[in-house]
Amino acid sequence: MGTAATPVIRNVALVGHSGVGKTMLAEALLHRAGVVPRLGSVEDGSTVCDTEPEEVKRGISLSPAIAPFEWKAPDGQTYTINLIDAPGYADFAGGMDQALSVADLAVVVVSAVDGVEVGTEIAWQQCAELGIPRLVFCTKEDKQHADFHRVLDQLRELAGSGIVPLELPMGEEESFHGVADVLSDTGYDYDADGSHHDASMPDDVATEEAELHEQVAEEIVSGDDEQLERYLSGEQVDAAELERALVHEVRDCQEFPVLVGSSISGVGIDRLADFICELGPAPRDTTVTVPGGETIEVAADPAGDPLAYVFRTVADPFVGQVSVFKVLSGTIRNEDRLTNSETGTEERVHGLFKLRGKEHLAVDEVQAGDIAALSKLSGTPTGSTLSKKGTPVTVAGPPPRPTPYALALKPLTQADDDKLSSALQRLTGEDTTLVMDRTEHQTILRGTGDTHLAVALERLSRKFGVNVETEDVTIPYKETIARQVEVEGKLKKQSGGHGQYAVAMLRVGPKPQGSGSEFVDSIVGGAIPRNYIPAVEKGVMEAMENGGAHGFPVVDVRVEAFDGKAHSVDSSDMAFRTAAALGLKEAMAKAGTVVLEPVSMVTVTVPVDLQGDVMGDLSSRRGRIAGTEVLPDGRCTIQAMVPESELSRYVLDLRSLTGGRGSFTAAHDHYDVLPSHLVDKLPKPE
Repeated sequence: MGTAATPVIRNVALVGHSGVGKTMLAEALLHRAGVVPRLGSVEDGSTVCDTEPEEVKRGISLSPAIAPFEWKAPDGQTYTINLIDAPGYADFAGGMDQALSVADLAVVVVSAVDGVEVGTEIAWQQCAELGIPRLVFCTKEDKQHADFHRVLDQLRELAGSGIVPLELPMGEEESFHGVADVLSDTGYDYDADGSHHDASMPDDVATEEAELHEQVAEEIVSGDDEQLERYLSGEQVDAAELERALVHEVRDCQEFPVLVGSSISGVGIDRLADFICELGPAPRDTTVTVPGGETIEVAADPAGDPLAYVFRTVADPFVGQVSVFKVLSGTIRNEDRLTNSETGTEERVHGLFKLRGKEHLAVDEVQAGDIAALSKLSGTPTGSTLSKKGTPVTVAGPPPRPTPYALALKPLTQADDDKLSSALQRLTGEDTTLVMDRTEHQTILRGTGDTHLAVALERLSRKFGVNVETEDVTIPYKETIARQVEVEGKLKKQSGGHGQYAVAMLRVGPKPQGSGSEFVDSIVGGAIPRNYIPAVEKGVMEAMENGGAHGFPVVDVRVEAFDGKAHSVDSSDMAFRTAAALGLKEAMAKAGTVVLEPVSMVTVTVPVDLQGDVMGDLSSRRGRIAGTEVLPDGRCTIQAMVPESELSRYVLDLRSLTGGRGSFTAAHDHYDVLPSHLVDKLPKPE
């Protein structure tokens, strides 16, 4: 591919519910543009965008795929369209975040068979929050049970009067053969090669098209006072004028055109590409943060200072790390040197290329607004900004996704253990919605759901040769003493030579939850020599770490050493350390302990009509509702204190309960006493 000029670049994210046909739509556009000689298939893994074995196995997109192509539009110009096929499955929503972070237009793909689904609603909401212009493409119009008008009603319910159908289907299901253009009052029939020619509309379509033309024309001109006045005075506004007005309204997110077609038959595919070029915006300006925290706008100007944002990293088994970036400003050329704004690492630009699925297309330079890739930028992870040396600026990427689902990993062999840490670092570098955690006894991988982690472990094995088995994450229970007691910690052993002798009198009692443990030295008169006091404290603290009656670490305890005895010959640091530990164990046995469990503050966001179901479910998990709030968009938030042990599968259960419309975040808040009837059911710590 040649170098694309900024004004004719279109960065387009295909978003929507999983399974609606986004990947096949990308394939159809590439085929119609002459990039691929024949249509691939999701089922047999032959599409340009879904190439990973894990994607082929499941038949869904798992990460955003880039597919650029050139298209000559009706205005005579040749455009470069950078398609970004975004995942629709909920576990891989981080991929949609990456796609939208560099998109200037979103094509929301909706199935004519299944209509507006939860993934459509989520994608629409996210685009609205980001201010990204949208087109809607209603695909699968040639399939059984396709119903374009039902989809149109659902879209209007989702987005209101801004929904502007620019096409009507001619025929439906297996008889779908063409489209009626609402702006120009023209019918188009399609040939086997995907090209179209003028055709007369069936009577029923012609009648509906005429009515719809008036509605659409009025909706479009209502955003322009001069055109509205002409229209209301009875003057005809031609199709070219309507389209020019629509361009601005689409870019301002006031109107959302709806198109219809089929990826398999090719009906409507060329017109979709035309509308992307003519209605879609050129690369937008970007808000960046300069040193000192001030934000400024950087224009997408090929003559400006070079600035690039790395939005995706791919671990390629042949060329190593591949960094995919969007040029926000300037022109980046081979042999340029750029600096990572966050780390200060200088990176050499060598071997620029564009990605089209797995294919690498070498280029010499990339202008502002375009998307390209480089290999071996080892000091530049996802989310990095590359700029000219001495001009550090940063770009705010997508906010991190919650990672509520976790598994502990156990390497199968010593070789797996040796490679696990570095492999996980590369894996989490490729997928920023994966988080690696380490505790004293476990290596934990966190993600957005069970499928997300299953795919991650398959990639861990395939790409990095590391095999693991999984187990549940251990809940970090703790213990504290139930009441205050006084005990004598005593060690008296006699053998040949020096013996061991130490007595530590301890007063042990509980402290307020979360206040931490405390050792108090109240020894007077030298009952325990001063040089042995640190050994007493150390023995107490070690005993706390070793666990109480149930084996969990002891916390929130006040230990006061108030008396003791020593021997001039047989006492030692080790003797007092041991005596103090024995004393603490005796105190725990004498007073009894209570088990403390971690409690999280959970914030759930759901549609208002599901509020009662979610609150009831939280209560069944021993949750205590802390508050609720209704949001302006018709959703509500519910805050509740919920034991961490009740949340291990909550992400899956919440999706099931809310049909995928619910989301939540959880953050550790405090420890609370575990009810006594649950204590005996606890697993014993290792």
